[in-house]
Amino acid sequence: MLTLNSAHANDGLPIFDAHLHYSHDAWERISPEEVVTMLRKSGVRRAMVSSSGDEGTQKLYAQAPDLVIPSLRPYRHRGETSTWFRSDTLVAHLEDRLKRYKYAAIGEFHIYGADMDLPIPRRMVQLAKEHQLFLHAHSDAEAVTRIFQQDPDARVLWAHSGFDTPAKVREMLRKHKHLWADLAFRSDQGNGGKVDPEWRAAFMEFPDRFLLGTDTYTPERWFYVPEHARWSRQWLQDLPLPVAERIAYKNGEALFGQMVKP
Repeated sequence: MLTLNSAHANDGLPIFDAHLHYSHDAWERISPEEVVTMLRKSGVRRAMVSSSGDEGTQKLYAQAPDLVIPSLRPYRHRGETSTWFRSDTLVAHLEDRLKRYKYAAIGEFHIYGADMDLPIPRRMVQLAKEHQLFLHAHSDAEAVTRIFQQDPDARVLWAHSGFDTPAKVREMLRKHKHLWADLAFRSDQGNGGKVDPEWRAAFMEFPDRFLLGTDTYTPERWFYVPEHARWSRQWLQDLPLPVAERIAYKNGEALFGQMVKP
C-alpha cells in the first residue's frame, strides 16, 4: 500500500500514461522491446497507445499485453490529421480493424468545430458506441460538444484538455459527465514542483476526471518518457495524496484497465 512518503518518492508513484503513439517512424528507430523497457523503468504501470498506422500499436501490445492498452487511430500513415474525416475509405478501415483486434478507444483523432458533424466522423461515433469504446479527441470545445449531441452517452477523453484554459475545462467537465481530460503536452499545470492555482481548483473539483499523458508524436519524444514521469511526480506531490494517486494512475485504471484483457 502506498504511503505518503513512498508514493511521493521520485520513482514511487505509478503512472498511467493515457497518450502515447508508436507510429511507423518510431518503430523503425526504437524496437518494441526498447519501448517496453523504457516504460517499465519509468514506472509506467499502463499505457494507452495509438499509432499511424495501427501496426505500431499491435507490435507493442504483442510485446507487453499487460502494459499496453490499444487505441485505434484513424490514420493509416502520417499526414492525415486534416484529411481523414473526408476519406471515402476510412470507415471500411476502422470497421476492419475493429473486427480483427481489441481496443479501448478510437483515437487520438484531430477534428474541430462543425467538421465533427460530417458523415465520416458521425459514423466513427456510432462505431465507438457499437463497440463500447472511448473517443480520444484532439478537438476544440465545440467539436466535443457536437460528439455529445450525436451520442449523449459517448465517453470522451479530451486530448490535451483541448489546450484550453482551466476555467473552460472545468466548464466542460461540469456540462458533460462522460468527459475526461488528459494533460498531454501541457506544462502549465505545474512548475517547480508546484501546481498552478487555477489547475489546482480544477483537480480538486474533478479529481476523477484527469489523466496524464506524454504524447510521443515524434520518435524523439519517446526519450522524454522518463523525464515526463519524473516531472509529473514532482508537481503531483503538491496535491493531496488521494488526488495525486487518481491523476497519476487510478483514473486511467478505472476507465481503461479492464477494457482490453490479455
